[in-house]
Amino acid sequence: MTFLIIIIGLALVFDLINGFHDAANSIATIVSTKVLSPFQAVLWAAFFNIVAFAIFDLNVANTIAKIVKTDAITYEVIFSGLIAAIIWNLVTWWLGIPSSSSHTLIGGFAGAAVTHAGWAVVNQEKLFKTFAFIFLAPVIGMVIAFIISLIIMNICRKANPTKADKWFKRLQLVSSAAFSIGHGGNDAQKVMGIIAASLMVYASYLTAHHIDIPAWANVIQEMDAKTGKMAIKHIPRWIPLACYTAIGLGTMMGGWRIVKTMGSKITKVTPFEGVSAETAGAITLFATEKLGIPVSTTHTITGSIIGVGLTKRISAVRWGVTINLLWAWVLTIPVSAALSALIYLLVNAFT
Repeated sequence: MTFLIIIIGLALVFDLINGFHDAANSIATIVSTKVLSPFQAVLWAAFFNIVAFAIFDLNVANTIAKIVKTDAITYEVIFSGLIAAIIWNLVTWWLGIPSSSSHTLIGGFAGAAVTHAGWAVVNQEKLFKTFAFIFLAPVIGMVIAFIISLIIMNICRKANPTKADKWFKRLQLVSSAAFSIGHGGNDAQKVMGIIAASLMVYASYLTAHHIDIPAWANVIQEMDAKTGKMAIKHIPRWIPLACYTAIGLGTMMGGWRIVKTMGSKITKVTPFEGVSAETAGAITLFATEKLGIPVSTTHTITGSIIGVGLTKRISAVRWGVTINLLWAWVLTIPVSAALSALIYLLVNAFT
């Protein structure tokens, strides 16, 4: 029971870190275009992170919980994965690298599980699909942003530039809110999935000892008619409340090191381009959440910012910065996995 409480606490700490690590995803463009001050922007983003609680189902949470086969999940596996994810998130935040909190968590979870019980315990279909979207999410965001930008440019080609700029600043409040909802719905669910997995371990222990599962720990699974596999259909209400609150508070703390990279280093962003990038990012996040694919909000908005930059000219995008980001993205899962494997071995050596 004590270990379970520690794991839940660590999961919420990760969620908090995820909030300020990925705050840049939601607020970088709206801050760089001076539509809102940094303080106003984080309050705006945090509010809509929490609004996501009332909108999304458990599709992403279910995917995260099922990355590793249930019978191979132990407290030590989850603990090691969370510690590795927290370390990698803090390191990349300190260096100002907008890496993926999602892939950090998945890599950490999978790495410890493989060390515990071998490669066969990993749900390879879900893992490979997630890995594929390291590359697909930014490309999808880039293409959608490019198309949206071209459509808006053609619609507004005869508009008064000053009036148009004022309208785009207002619209950017809407697009930023939509992206923040997508961020909250996608990222908070990943931690919900980890906590649900922990409670399933706890429930297995109680069942084995013929003890009734309390309502606060009761995760309900049912057979999914479409896939023919067990899927999480209900989790205790306190889990989403805690997770959405934690990510909202984390977002309010801001992530100013990464804001600088996202808001100005990739390409110069205007209010019109901010609307295009955030709208494209929101569309991508809403669609992938519906499909239960835990994509990176970081990758998505980065690709969308590149997409609006390409409407000006190819050289408008600082490709040197983009290539460095790509390396960080590719390395996130294997580095997190290796780190969690090492932590798992250390935990086992001292327990």
